[in-house]
Amino acid sequence: MQNGFGAIFVGVVFTFVSLLSVPSANSQEPKLLDEVSAFVEKRESEFDQIPAERKKQLELLSNYLRECHVSGKIARLVFVCTHNSRRSHISQLWAAVAAVHYGLENVETFSGGTECTAFNPRAIAAMKRAGFQFEMEKAGTNPNYLVTFAKHAKPQTCFSKVYSDTVNPDSDFCAIMTCTSADRSCPTVPGAVKRIAIPFEDPKVADGTPEEASKYDERSAQICREILYAFSLSSQPANQ
Repeated sequence: MQNGFGAIFVGVVFTFVSLLSVPSANSQEPKLLDEVSAFVEKRESEFDQIPAERKKQLELLSNYLRECHVSGKIARLVFVCTHNSRRSHISQLWAAVAAVHYGLENVETFSGGTECTAFNPRAIAAMKRAGFQFEMEKAGTNPNYLVTFAKHAKPQTCFSKVYSDTVNPDSDFCAIMTCTSADRSCPTVPGAVKRIAIPFEDPKVADGTPEEASKYDERSAQICREILYAFSLSSQPANQ
């Protein structure tokens, strides 16, 4: 009887300890969706396609990420273009992906424009082709989308807005100018502790042409590649 009781007691303790060691659903690490992960792996293999001068600008972003990590601050990135319809949204989403991919928990990504329009359907289609999942939360002329790119990660909320919108941080953030027009019209961004110009060519030049989809996919791939490069350097010592 004593041996039987002892065996039962040991079994109960083992089960209890095992349950404690199993992480809850809320504590699971984010995991990129399969299509998004495959897209990211392809872009990582293309870092040698980034011109040297471009890499210098991207290193400014990696330095900011590193500084925030070392100081224990949250790196708030606000991507800015003119209409907040294409490049700034694409950049916001790929930056969120890069943070998960490289395990950077202290990164928050946002976007805005000097004007407010709508998240362009062609840009949305390109992101869907890269593996992102879109759910329209609110319809209208400027729809509100919840965008999923990883399991166990909070979806990104995307809709067109000016960069000073209340959903964006109003201080202690890095403003990243993703188009030359916004770069020229906003020489300073109120509240930003750092301002970096990394302009991308607007894919809208191909709107309504047979090259439309390929041009948007090309721009999405470039933005993904370059943001991944910047994030990949953030854990390395700064260049002196």
